[in-house]
Amino acid sequence: MGQKEKHLTIFEGKRVRRDWYNDQWYLSVIDVIEILTDSTIPKRYWSDLKIKLKNEGSEVYDKIVQLKFTSSDGKKYETDCFSIADIFRIIQSIPSPKAEPFKLWLAQVGKERIDEIRDPELAVNRAKTIYERKGYPKDWIDKRLRGINVRNTLTDEWKSRGLKEGTNFAILTDEIYKEKLASKVA
Repeated sequence: MGQKEKHLTIFEGKRVRRDWYNDQWYLSVIDVIEILTDSTIPKRYWSDLKIKLKNEGSEVYDKIVQLKFTSSDGKKYETDCFSIADIFRIIQSIPSPKAEPFKLWLAQVGKERIDEIRDPELAVNRAKTIYERKGYPKDWIDKRLRGINVRNTLTDEWKSRGLKEGTNFAILTDEIYKEKLASKVA
């Protein structure tokens, strides 16, 4: 993948070390635990939680990735990290008032996705609302949603004709995009 991007994010005035790895963000578990538990020894809290998760047979335990982060002493150490999805799973395991808002939010998002399975129009409306909140103009949003629909119709047709997802989809989509840009310039 080339050189990894390293970034620091701040939550409630505290740092959360993160790293772009295997095409997704990974966060330092210790940093998240420190923020959500106010533990004076977050490493110990994490050590105890790891044992508990392993004993419960949690699959998340097997998804720990060790990445090197700079510590408060300026040296780099291997640090337990999780993808965003697995961090959410850890948050669910933390009995803390600070973790409760995240748990409520995850429950709400889960309910919304289940509702969207029942009624896919809700997902379209959610996307529209997100674009509006980001400040995109109404005509841009409408074009974007139509474009997504057209692309999905096209890729469904490709699938029905036996084209496998992956590189071929990307190549065809890229060619269509180039053609569309060329027609706008002409």
